[in-house]
Amino acid sequence: MDKKLITGLVLAGGRGSRMGNVDKGLQPFRGSTMAQHVIDRLVPQVGSVMVNANRNLEAWLELAAPVWADETAGFAGPLAGLEAGLRHCVTPWLLAVPCDSPFLPQDLAVRLAAAVEDADADLAFAVTQEPGMRPQAHPVFCLVKASRLPVLSQYLAEGGRRMDGWYKGLKAVEVLFDDADAFRNINTLEELHVLDDTLPPTLAKVTSCLDGYDPDALPVRDAQRIIRDFVQPVRSIEKVALRAALGRVLAVDVISPIDVPAHDNSAMDGFALRGDDLLVDTPVTLRVIGTAFAGNPSGLVPQSGECVRIMTGGVMPLGCDSVVPQEFVKQDGDSISLGAGVIRPGDNRRFAGEDLKAGSEALKAGRIVRPADLGLLASLGMPEVAVQRRLRVAFFSTGDELRSVGEPLIEGCVYDSNRYTIYGMLQRLGCDFIDMGVVRDDPQALEDALRSACENADAIITSGGVSVGAADYTKQVMGKLGDVTFWKIGMRPGRPLAFGRIKSNGRSAFLFGLPGNPVAVMVSFYFFAREALLRMMGADAPLPLLRARSSVAIRKKPGRTEYQRGILSQGADGQPEVRITGSQGSGILRSMSEANCMVVLHDEQGNVVTGDMVDVLIFEGLM
Repeated sequence: MDKKLITGLVLAGGRGSRMGNVDKGLQPFRGSTMAQHVIDRLVPQVGSVMVNANRNLEAWLELAAPVWADETAGFAGPLAGLEAGLRHCVTPWLLAVPCDSPFLPQDLAVRLAAAVEDADADLAFAVTQEPGMRPQAHPVFCLVKASRLPVLSQYLAEGGRRMDGWYKGLKAVEVLFDDADAFRNINTLEELHVLDDTLPPTLAKVTSCLDGYDPDALPVRDAQRIIRDFVQPVRSIEKVALRAALGRVLAVDVISPIDVPAHDNSAMDGFALRGDDLLVDTPVTLRVIGTAFAGNPSGLVPQSGECVRIMTGGVMPLGCDSVVPQEFVKQDGDSISLGAGVIRPGDNRRFAGEDLKAGSEALKAGRIVRPADLGLLASLGMPEVAVQRRLRVAFFSTGDELRSVGEPLIEGCVYDSNRYTIYGMLQRLGCDFIDMGVVRDDPQALEDALRSACENADAIITSGGVSVGAADYTKQVMGKLGDVTFWKIGMRPGRPLAFGRIKSNGRSAFLFGLPGNPVAVMVSFYFFAREALLRMMGADAPLPLLRARSSVAIRKKPGRTEYQRGILSQGADGQPEVRITGSQGSGILRSMSEANCMVVLHDEQGNVVTGDMVDVLIFEGLM
C-alpha cells in the first residue's frame, strides 16, 4: 500500500490530568516532547499527519497541523479522538497512534497495511506476546478504513466506550510484533523520568533497574550500585603547572606530541656496530672510529668492520643496529675484539618511540596523577596539564550532645570526633572542603545548614541524625529539599544511611547522611561515599582488596556484610595473615586507630575458621 493513501493520527485528546497541567504528549522527553518523538516516527510512514487534542491547541499546532477536537462530548477517550480523525480524514486509510508512546515501531504502517490487504480487512491492530504470557492486544495502534466511520459513530452514540468493542461487526486482523516495549504508554512523571536517558538520573530511575529493591533491607552491593549509577561527574576543567598536578584527576587523555625516546639509542655503555659484522662461530675484530655521547649526536657513519664507542642513551650511529657492552670486549688501541655469540644482531638497542609513539595515548582521562606520571609528562615536555577542578565538599556533625575540641565538656556531652575523621579522609582524596562545625538538633538549623552547604559545595557529608531517634530530623528536612532516600543497609557497622541530591536557590549537591558512631562513619565513608566522590571528580579508583589468611576464628551470620578492624602481618610462611583487633563495637574508635586493615566479610559468608582466606582492605595509603 502506498503511504500516500494513509493519514496518521496522533491521539492526544484525553483529560490531561495524569501529569499535572501539561498534556502527556507535551511533556519534555529526550530533548523535545513525547509527542514530537511519536510524530518523528510516524511521518515517514504516512502521507500526512494530524492531531486529536481538546486543549493546549496552540502548542499542538506547533507540532503538527491540522488539530481536531472531539466531536462526541464527555471525553469519550481514544474512541472519540479516532472518530474525529475519521471525520476529517481525506485518504482511504487512517493510522492511529497514542501521543504517549514515543517508541512506536518504525514499520507499524507497512505491516498493518500488508495485513489488511492480505485479508481484505476493515482494520488491523498490533498485538504483542511476552514469553509464557497470553497475547496482549493494542487496538489504539490501528489502521482503519476511513469509510467505517458510521460504525464507530453508532457505537459511541449507543454509549460504547471500549477501544476493542466498536469493531466487533467488522473484519479485523491482528498483527504480531516482537518488541512489546515499542507499544508502552508512559503514564506518570516518574515513569517518564525513568525512561528519559538525557536527564540526570533520579533515584527512582536508578532503583527501578534493581530487582527486589527494598530500602529497609538493602544489600551493600546494591546500595553501592545505586550510588554509582546516580552520581555524575562534575564537568569543570582547569590547567595547572606540572608539579601542581600531583594527586589531581586528569580531565582529558594525554596524547604524546613526540616519540619517546626521540631516536634509536643505546641501552648501555659499549660499542655500536652493524649486526651484519657479527659471525655465529667466529670472533670479530672491529676498528673504533669515534665516540657517541648521550645528548650529543656524533654524526659518525661506520662502515663494515668499524664501530663507535657509545654511552647509555647515545644516539645510534647511522647503519648501526646493535650494541656490545664494554665488559664483553677486549680493546687494543683503536680496535676491539669480541668472542663468537657474545651478542645477537639488534641487542641492547632502544628504538625511537619504543616507550611512546607520537600521537599515541600516554595517560587516560580519569587517572589520578602519581609521581611516576609526573615524570612521564615531563618526558613529553609538558609544562602544564588539564585536570578536573577540585571537588568542593561541605561537612558537619549533628547533635546537641556534641562539643568541639577546646570547649568544656559538660555532663552528658562528648567531643565531636567525626568531623576530624571526615576532614582527614577528604584531605587524602584531594578535595577542597568546608567545615561547618556542629549543627544542633533543630529542623530549621539543619535546613539552614543544608541549604548553605548545597549552595557552596558539590557534595555534602553529615554525620549523625539518620537513625529513628526522636530528635533525628535529617529525614524530613532532606525530603523537603530534594531527591533523597534512606536505607537500612545489611551491614555492620553503619546500618542507617541517607543518600540523594538536594537543591537550594538553583544549586544542587549530592548528600551522604552517615551514621553518628565513629567507626560506622569511617566504614560508610570508605565503602559508599569515597567511590562516589571520586566519580564526581572524574576518577575511577575502586578499593583494592587483598586476600589474606585469617589467624583466628570469626563469628559471622550470612545475610549481611561485616567490616571488622584487623591487623595484617606476615605469617611464618611469608604469606599475608590477618587477625581482628578485638571488640568490634561501632563506637570504639581506638580499635580503628590500632588497626592497619579492614576485614571484609561479604553477605553470603558465614563463620570464618582459622586458616580461611578472607578479603582485606589495607589502610596504608588510604587513611
